[in-house]
Amino acid sequence: MADLAFDAETPTSAHQTTLKCLSDGVNAVLPDRVVRDAVSFADNTLSVAGATYDLSAFDRILVVGGGKAGDGVADALETVLGDRIDGGAVVTPEPTSGDRIDRLPGAHPVPSETGVESAARIVNLLSETDDRTLVLAVVTGGASAVIPTPADGISLADLQTTTGALLRSGAHIGELNAVRKHLSTLKGGGLARLAAPATVIGLVFSDVVGNDLSVIASGPTAPDETTYDDALSVLDRYGLDVPESVRNRLERGARGELAETPMADDPVFDRVTNHVLADTHTALSAARETAREHGYDPIVLSARVRGEAREAAKTHVAVAEEVAATGDPLDPPAVILTGGECTVTVRGDGDGGPNLEYCLSAARELDTDAVVAAIDSDGEDGGTTVAGAIVDSRTVDDASDESEAAASLAENDALSFLRDRKCLIRTGPTGTNVNDLRVAIVDDLDGRDSNGNA
Repeated sequence: MADLAFDAETPTSAHQTTLKCLSDGVNAVLPDRVVRDAVSFADNTLSVAGATYDLSAFDRILVVGGGKAGDGVADALETVLGDRIDGGAVVTPEPTSGDRIDRLPGAHPVPSETGVESAARIVNLLSETDDRTLVLAVVTGGASAVIPTPADGISLADLQTTTGALLRSGAHIGELNAVRKHLSTLKGGGLARLAAPATVIGLVFSDVVGNDLSVIASGPTAPDETTYDDALSVLDRYGLDVPESVRNRLERGARGELAETPMADDPVFDRVTNHVLADTHTALSAARETAREHGYDPIVLSARVRGEAREAAKTHVAVAEEVAATGDPLDPPAVILTGGECTVTVRGDGDGGPNLEYCLSAARELDTDAVVAAIDSDGEDGGTTVAGAIVDSRTVDDASDESEAAASLAENDALSFLRDRKCLIRTGPTGTNVNDLRVAIVDDLDGRDSNGNA
């Protein structure tokens, strides 16, 4: 279970309801619950999200992959399949131990040497597959970083430098992964290519807006429609200074000197099926039910919010203010839920992440008695040790606060401002990752009736 701790000494009932919505949202996408609901085994038949697989057709079952939910998925698969699993390896930031599947370490958000060594174990396992092998591929958010397999001519240091530049640039995840897929052997359908002719079942936890399989974890089991040209365009669009080896590889690929990542018509996908078992909407649906149980009228406004975090926050605040002012799109007491993945363009030297910037920006905008919160479902916002924050109209209370808040945003230092005001939410690593969850609670109609009349 995910336990959320809020720094405030005397949280109001609205703050407590906010925390409960977020907590229940995260718990709904924890691997043990998700896999228990979606995966079963009986009479030599494996069922995954309604699809069935006759295990008598296979001599070996391997589990490979990873990401932030990888350890929990491996635990759940061992519970379901037991000794039918012949081996495997999952790579995660904080590995535990298992009975049938090796748990190996990798770093996030910038790849590490340890991750390269762990990924080599996956490559070795895939080299042993044949047409009577079933590969259960664990594909969860964070795998792009924790399972690095640099392509020929690309050193780990080159990959680290490039990844860091992309993360600071404000590039969205699709752009970031277009580059990473062309610098790696497992990404962009590479796992499926290495596993062929085995049957591959992708068990996917989506941390990508729209559940694009080619973007989640850089699409190791999915066709890749991006090209070397696309990757070069990302570097040029954001004016990124990357190692010469990186640019040279992408330019060689664009000239046709290197093979492209496999696309949809590639036969390596003939025996590959991907199942999205959990995503942002899964978490938001659970949060919606919690809000309803607490007497609120809830709405999931969107699970696809993206863009610069500080700007996206203004829309969420605007909806909350409209609810308070007019009762549209629903009457208070109301809970407005959103999710997705926002970005931050780093220009300063402070500490924070998209959800912290989202909350600080929201606090500057709020002029009604509402509560706004945002967390990263993995419990670590932007590489910090906090999940996110809760703010209200009193967080930025006067001209001095406003001046400090503006300066903090300019320096990308939302963490310091929100910590000083005891607004932080802490979970520790949750063991899952389905993007960001956001809640706005409005209790009153600002003294107006449902027609907006004072």
